[in-house]
Amino acid sequence: MSLIHLTSLAEIPAAEWDALLPDDQPFLRHAFLLTLEQSGSVRPEAGWQPDHLLWREEGVTRAALPGYRKRHSQGEYVFDHAWADASQRAGIRYYPKWLGAIPFSPVSGARLLGETAAAAQLLSALPESLLQQGLSGAHINFTDAQANQLLADQPDWLSRLGCQYHWHNRGYRDFQDFLDSLMSRKRKQLRKEREQVMQSGFEFDRYLGYQLREDQWDFVYTCYANTYAVRGQRPYLTRDFFSLLAERMPQNIVVVIARLQQQPAAMAFYLRDSNALYGRYWGCLAEFDRLHFETCFYQGMDLALDEGLTRFDAGAQGEHKLVRGFEPQITHSWHYLLHPGLRDAVADFLVQEREGVRGWAEEARDALPYRRGD
Repeated sequence: MSLIHLTSLAEIPAAEWDALLPDDQPFLRHAFLLTLEQSGSVRPEAGWQPDHLLWREEGVTRAALPGYRKRHSQGEYVFDHAWADASQRAGIRYYPKWLGAIPFSPVSGARLLGETAAAAQLLSALPESLLQQGLSGAHINFTDAQANQLLADQPDWLSRLGCQYHWHNRGYRDFQDFLDSLMSRKRKQLRKEREQVMQSGFEFDRYLGYQLREDQWDFVYTCYANTYAVRGQRPYLTRDFFSLLAERMPQNIVVVIARLQQQPAAMAFYLRDSNALYGRYWGCLAEFDRLHFETCFYQGMDLALDEGLTRFDAGAQGEHKLVRGFEPQITHSWHYLLHPGLRDAVADFLVQEREGVRGWAEEARDALPYRRGD
């Protein structure tokens, strides 16, 4: 029995990795993670050194945990910058650290893959590996219920909560059926938003991954990169990522392109599986009132309704999603810090933060637009 480190997912056959997956969520697939590496979106020069963990018994892979050595905290969506700053002021080294996560993807799901007993042994071996590798600690983000239980059973792992907003398709026949479940004032607001965009002359086309030409992928990437450029930042993903993923996982990709006077003006990039839709990226060439809500949220709802998908995860932040029917969803992450003083300080902070997150999620439910009693 041994803990194995992979410096690239190319070191394990796709069939061997994918056999460990509990469902068809696209982010954990060998093809998705390898595309991040081979497109240059995830690379050591950018502060992401692939360091995937396997637990093998008699040469057979029993469990796995996708991961990376990090020398910064960007692209994670669980914010530990304050911990790093406090460590630096106290003379405690915070980087490099080890991160178990899907890069640039704040999507909850399985992290500890494979057999439960083997995954527990992998976790037990991780602290010693951190010491040997000179890492400050380990962080596993956006975990599912099984990982939460396994990590809670391990000593010295600290639990952290977050809050996202997901839309649930409760068997609505169509968008109007969803509107009918809302309070009158909120229903009018959402209908008016959609009408305002349509009256501005916008039309929307929906594409699967295999239906887009390379010039259309150029447009998608230009819009995506522009969302970072307006903030003076570099985009996380490379142009090659989109074309490679479209070749390897076309059935999981949906792109909505908004046209104005027959010219493309904005796009939303989604991934999907058999149950859920995941809104990932959005971008536009110019600002238009309410276009973001239509392209990212309402078009996504239409897609979920058309395809019978039960849940729409529209991304990380955004209290503005509440009034459009996206419900608070508690997220989980776990943190193991080798330095005892830092661990104790973070543990004290997390007690208060968890209480605050739970309180906010309860308050947020009062802002939902649904008719009371439904």
